[in-house]
Amino acid sequence: MQDGVFNELADLALKGSGQAIPRSKSYLIEARLAPIARREGFGSLEDLVHCLKSRANPVFAAECAAALVSKDTWFFRERETLQRLAEDILPVRLKAGNTGRLKVWIAGGSTGQEAYSLAMMLEDDMPPALRGAKIEILSTDLCKAAIERARTGRYGHYEVQKGLSIHRLMKHFTRTDSGQWEISEVLRSRVSFRQHNLLESAGGLGKFDVILCRNVLSGMDRAARSRVADSLAAQLMPGGLILLGQGESLIGLTNQLEPSRDFRGAWGAADPNRKPVATSVA
Repeated sequence: MQDGVFNELADLALKGSGQAIPRSKSYLIEARLAPIARREGFGSLEDLVHCLKSRANPVFAAECAAALVSKDTWFFRERETLQRLAEDILPVRLKAGNTGRLKVWIAGGSTGQEAYSLAMMLEDDMPPALRGAKIEILSTDLCKAAIERARTGRYGHYEVQKGLSIHRLMKHFTRTDSGQWEISEVLRSRVSFRQHNLLESAGGLGKFDVILCRNVLSGMDRAARSRVADSLAAQLMPGGLILLGQGESLIGLTNQLEPSRDFRGAWGAADPNRKPVATSVA
């Protein structure tokens, strides 16, 4: 890939989603944009870039930017985090809220496996402390195509093999005539999906008891991570928590959040009386 083409597309990814794609991973750009290039009849990515530059089309540019974001996900990824959420964090939040309702936001949920995994876990192993509670699960993603796939609840054979047990596959899915596996209507009704760019305000989504933003921030540049951290913090209910992926941290990114004292690896609203920590994004 020519440097000029790479620079244009890497800049598109950075501006559109905060993703920082290094030159050494230019092959990811080629792989992720190839389907769009073929669909539009472009002979090369150079032709695609020329189109983006010569004809202003925000919708098409946004589609390309979304396509450059990793869609890597699977059922029950980092299962221990989901178990801790269901068995410990949600019961504590339910008791603290005293409303009988819980709201969970899965930010950057891709094609829905994470949201459906949580729904399955709550269906199969509902902790006694959560019985009778109304639990709302919202999954959002930048990519419109990913959201549309998630809503159908249909997955290929390779996708259901990643993290999903045979027991759960047979219990919660049915095989379609096309050979795909479709999740039950019961579970599909328990999850809602919306398109949302994490770089934009999430005020329209409401407030949440728990926000899962796992393995999303790590692909962004530092400025974008800081911006997203502040945005997520603004959507927490009092006492709410944010859960990241293994090895991810918000240290130095925001003064709005700090590590939870009660749940290791979780983040909650910072104590306003503590001394601020520098969050330079230089």
